[in-house]
Amino acid sequence: MKLTVIDTGHFKLDGGAMFGVVPKSLWQPLYPADERNLCSWAMRCLLVEHGDRLILIDTGMGNKQNDKFFAHYDLHGDGHLDKALQQAGYHRSEITDVFLTHLHFDHCGGAVEWNDDKSGYRPAFDKARFWSNTEHWQWATQPNAREKASFLSENILPLQESGQLEMLSGDVFMPGFEVIRVSGHTESMMLPLLSAGDNKILYMADLLPSPVHVPTAWVMAYDTRPLLTLSEKAEILKRCADEGWVLFFEHDKSVECATLHHTEKGIKVKETFPLSALFS
Repeated sequence: MKLTVIDTGHFKLDGGAMFGVVPKSLWQPLYPADERNLCSWAMRCLLVEHGDRLILIDTGMGNKQNDKFFAHYDLHGDGHLDKALQQAGYHRSEITDVFLTHLHFDHCGGAVEWNDDKSGYRPAFDKARFWSNTEHWQWATQPNAREKASFLSENILPLQESGQLEMLSGDVFMPGFEVIRVSGHTESMMLPLLSAGDNKILYMADLLPSPVHVPTAWVMAYDTRPLLTLSEKAEILKRCADEGWVLFFEHDKSVECATLHHTEKGIKVKETFPLSALFS
């Protein structure tokens, strides 16, 4: 199994929302905000090459929303989905599967694009199957008031209308690609657990946006069930520390990976490094 980071760019979100009830005096030194209280976050996806399958985990925000929408998020950086795929030696037409951890716009927006005359939408990967799960799909297509602004119908429904949508049941996507489901952030978010060589790599999605969020109580205000997130984090981080799993961060502005260890003060980050360091 070969893994490649796919950088789709950076965006900004309110620091208070990203760190929840944690006082700014604690998170600001670790993750500085600008004058508008916005912090920079990555939209870091992952390309998985395994046998005859080429799997993209998440797709970033895409580019089909209007200027008013994008102004809220201050897109920046050099990352771009097509550019990153090209640097990896591929074109989007070669992607066989798009695995969507969940259907918030910053994770699935790039899965759908305008059609040629901008009269409607189509899947951005014409030969791919798109993977969600029944529980999350229902949650996303019948959104609650809290998450409605994150579940955009133009990002979601064209996948079903195209006939390219698949629903994953169980906890194995394919050999070497397991799935851990968590529901604190949103219902039935899927975390890929990848076996690459001697490493087990857990794609954290929005359970853990950054290594700064390792302390159990550091939970985003975006989470729909924060107490459930707290318990899910505690269980998963213990497994990561016990079994030596590598954490892959979708959203940290610069850190791609980390390992954890047990200390007298609880589970802490042991070291951080780029994904490529695992295979050099």
